[in-house]
Amino acid sequence: MTGAAPVPAVAAVVDGPVLEVTLNRPKANAIDAATSRELSAVFARFRDDPALRVAILTGAGDRFFSAGWDLNAAAAGEEFESDYGEGGFGGFGELPGLRKPVICAVNGMAVGGGFEIVLAADLVVAAEGARFWLPEAALGMVADVASVRLPRMLPPAVANEVLYAGRRLDASEALRWGLVNAVAGGDHLLAEARALAERVVQAAPLSVAAVIEIGARTGHLPLPEAFGLLRSGELAAYEAMLASEDSQEGPRAFTEGRWPRWQGC
Repeated sequence: MTGAAPVPAVAAVVDGPVLEVTLNRPKANAIDAATSRELSAVFARFRDDPALRVAILTGAGDRFFSAGWDLNAAAAGEEFESDYGEGGFGGFGELPGLRKPVICAVNGMAVGGGFEIVLAADLVVAAEGARFWLPEAALGMVADVASVRLPRMLPPAVANEVLYAGRRLDASEALRWGLVNAVAGGDHLLAEARALAERVVQAAPLSVAAVIEIGARTGHLPLPEAFGLLRSGELAAYEAMLASEDSQEGPRAFTEGRWPRWQGC
């Protein structure tokens, strides 16, 4: 008698232009290097498939989105600076050439590296019971990615309290500070994320890619330099949008009173 097939740590399901990715590593959806590489492979396929427009990443269960780095793997000898795959820890935050939005549907606690994955997302929906916490400083470590991202997203005093004083944010606080787009009842979390994904899908794909590129390339620059880069012709996605048929289709559809038919070219 054979046993049931093992449940994959990373499940990816395509629903039209939306890729839904579920992290399933009981009990806390912690991520070891092998799982991170698997996530990287999934998000690389998402990046490279022109039919896919938006990805949703969530965790299995209702207690943990992800507890971050798998400390059991660390205790077994896995190095903190392991090979996490092309996209870095969690699969997409450092993925080269990713010009498509990722939505995190935070179903529970996002701890340490799990919180850092959320900070890398373009859009975030949180369950009412979601919590966000960086325990690294209390463990003699540093949440290095969060130390870069969080001070750009929160007022300095709040970011500092989260980073090295252990402040935990609940879903309502995260919403108030702009770390999440919406808070949903647990039973409605994925429905809310899917509705948000559908709104993105209605936009022109080249326009979304251009906005993501502009933000990534200019967000750290003073305004004069940012505008200079914008007009330089060096932003490939932006230039592709300007030269596209879709940039003419949108105004034409508006004047004709119909939905645009995006070609992605």
